[in-house]
Amino acid sequence: MSDNKESLSNLQTALSMELSAATQYLLHAHVLDDWGLDRLSGRMHEEMNEELGHAGKFIDRILFLRGEPVMEPQKNPRPAKNLKDMFETDRKDEKDTIAFYTKAARSAREADDIGTSLLFESIITDEEGHWDWLDQQLDLLDRLGEPTFMAKYMSGEAE
Repeated sequence: MSDNKESLSNLQTALSMELSAATQYLLHAHVLDDWGLDRLSGRMHEEMNEELGHAGKFIDRILFLRGEPVMEPQKNPRPAKNLKDMFETDRKDEKDTIAFYTKAARSAREADDIGTSLLFESIITDEEGHWDWLDQQLDLLDRLGEPTFMAKYMSGEAE
């Protein structure tokens, strides 16, 4: 295998990005639950678990390339003030992630590190799905208005 220094650096950055996303979605899930939006909270828990799965894949690849994974989020989560803020912030993060993973995949392929390139490419499609879902939520929030949108994500069951 060729020199994998750049791949390891990109994988570590990606790991930090995924850890940040997971903690952000965890915070969102609890904030949404506090707001009574239990169904949307459940969706955020699913997103968190998917991001943790991505982090695990990056850890495995770092170890395969004989690197040492550093389990440090890129940034700390912050609670959203409202739904629009939550979705817009997450959508921007997903867009930045897609751009970085695309460059990292290209860099790995140019270094003949096909395994790393394929890993980034496979995760890009998941991130595009997240971005699309967030874009859809912002569109629905705008078209339906916040009260109707919120009603969609409330089960009505008090716990």
